[in-house]
Amino acid sequence: MAVFDKLKLNKQLIRSATELGYTTPKEIQQKTLTRIIGGQDIIAIAPEGSGKTTTYVLGTLNRFNYAPEGVPKVLILVPEKEDVLAVIELFDRLNKNKSISIVGLYVTPGTEAQLDALADGADIVVATPDRARAIYLKLGLNLNKMELLIIDDADRMIKKGMQLPIAELANSITKAQHLVFTDVMHSRLEKMIAPFMKLPATIEIEALDETSHLTTHQQLLYNVPNFATKLNLLNLFMYDEEVFTKSLVFVNNSATAEKVFQSLNRRMHDAVGYLNPKFFDVKGFKSADEFKADTEARVMLVVNENNETIELNGIPFLIHFDLPQDKDQYISRVINTNTGADDETLALTFATDLELSEVKKIEQATGNKMELSTLPDDLVIVNDPKSRTEPAKKPAKVTEPETGAAFHEKKAANSKTYNFSSGQKAKMNKKKKHG
Repeated sequence: MAVFDKLKLNKQLIRSATELGYTTPKEIQQKTLTRIIGGQDIIAIAPEGSGKTTTYVLGTLNRFNYAPEGVPKVLILVPEKEDVLAVIELFDRLNKNKSISIVGLYVTPGTEAQLDALADGADIVVATPDRARAIYLKLGLNLNKMELLIIDDADRMIKKGMQLPIAELANSITKAQHLVFTDVMHSRLEKMIAPFMKLPATIEIEALDETSHLTTHQQLLYNVPNFATKLNLLNLFMYDEEVFTKSLVFVNNSATAEKVFQSLNRRMHDAVGYLNPKFFDVKGFKSADEFKADTEARVMLVVNENNETIELNGIPFLIHFDLPQDKDQYISRVINTNTGADDETLALTFATDLELSEVKKIEQATGNKMELSTLPDDLVIVNDPKSRTEPAKKPAKVTEPETGAAFHEKKAANSKTYNFSSGQKAKMNKKKKHG
């Protein structure tokens, strides 16, 4: 059994950890602490509750084997005020060297108190990126002697649009070790950290809950850049009338449902409708059984916010255009209750980079990973002019496919090596007999 004294921590810190019940290091600590202490840049990818915060707090405190100078040597960036306070609390619990000064920076009326705290001397600064940048620009935060930059919950900060202050702070530090902790890694995060990471070691902890392994339908994940590309992908699938005979499409709200309906309705007409629509001038169904009995209908839109119970047996495709806010709502749909029969239902999930953390939470809860599927070769990838990690580009005039010449060959950078396998395609084709 691994113990903390094997991880190059100083004896005082080991005693503090042991007193708090940290007798056996978690997997992420076993795989990262010696590298952190050795000075290597680290990208640690692990789910919530895996011990990421404790890992970098231990690694940070281990640096202070001397009398602190009162000049910031460590900057820890976290998403919100509550995170700042939680990290400082953990430092207080583990730190026996009370000469170490820790200052928190977060958005609050006025900056005078935080500027005064920094002026009195700070060895470790825990901050939200926006407040740290604001105080740095006021010349209140000294980055000249910074030795360690830690970015925690990096995926959450991407969601909150904090790329710019993080990049500015990182670029203002001339030489330091960099640690990035995140639930998931994706292209937006990679673009943010690539300029300042130096040959980082990437360490990923899966941590699926095998004790709650659920029997689910086969789940396929399509990672797309934005909403418009989701629409293109859905339309592309619906072009295949032989395979996509009956599909439920789940969206989070009525506004999204209307956009999806209008996009599909241009070509599919009476083949697409709503479950219990709010208006009488659109095609609707009172139940999944009514949808299955309609020989013309191929797509039924379901709004997640209505939280309706649906009988899903016999529906070939369950397509989550959006992931519901409650992961249990998703899980209830993909559980396979027909374990004694051949399962011919596929659950397809469309997720942007910003939704991948929700995918991770679902995978942890079910004990199953979603199979990452390559995007079809003839899918139009729409450039996202709103992306904060690259210069704005003029949006394409046509973001939805049109009959006849809807899809063009993708650029080499977007090309993929496979779509559905021949065996999977054959399995999917059996669904033609539905209804």
